[in-house]
Amino acid sequence: MAIDLNCDMGELPDAALEEALMAHITSANVACGGHAGDTASMRRTVDLARRHGVAVGAHPGYPDRANFGRVEMPLSAEEIAQSVCEQVGALAAVAGDLAHVKPHGALYNVAAKNPDVARAIGEGVARFGKDLVLVGLAGSVMLDVWREMGFRVATEGFADRRYEPDGSLRSRKFADALITEPEDAAAQALRLVSERGVQTICVHSDTPGSVEIVAAVARALRNPVFTDASACPSRDTVRQLHEPSPRR
Repeated sequence: MAIDLNCDMGELPDAALEEALMAHITSANVACGGHAGDTASMRRTVDLARRHGVAVGAHPGYPDRANFGRVEMPLSAEEIAQSVCEQVGALAAVAGDLAHVKPHGALYNVAAKNPDVARAIGEGVARFGKDLVLVGLAGSVMLDVWREMGFRVATEGFADRRYEPDGSLRSRKFADALITEPEDAAAQALRLVSERGVQTICVHSDTPGSVEIVAAVARALRNPVFTDASACPSRDTVRQLHEPSPRR
């Protein structure tokens, strides 16, 4: 598959769910102790990913388990950088080689619009190593900041989330924020690839019906238009997601 298909993992105590999801994805973003996750969950998720040949990346979020990292926290740039660095390091201590870093929840959404927060995330990752790919919302300021910092980036779109006209994700406070019909999610994934040129598609593990959704999206992305690497201008960055950086 020339287009990467990723899922946020290690957030729920449901090994059977993660096993089912791993059969369809190519990259896993593993919660690493901020909004969710501990050593045991990281080890379980990493083991599943390795067994299925899925690339492993860190999924750092605001250190706020009570709100699952989905509420903005008033942290300084240094506090964000240090938290991100610690979370990436925690996963690397379990997984060894990592392929990428994708912020979680509110941290991701704030960084998509706030260059100072995006820069703080990049600084935290840089303290671990600048050879990791940073995954961010297609068309957002976070990608511009990370490119300026010298990172490789992967542009991301969401199959199971609705968008606002400005390209941001619709807030989860709205009842229609999620797309739970598998074929609708698959159709959105194809639009994001063909119209916005996204390099990686996300389906959240905690979206209702996530296994059926990710299976439908995977089927859609097997379309020859997207599996022909010569027709995919993003193939180099996508391939880099599957070339882990050395453990430090």
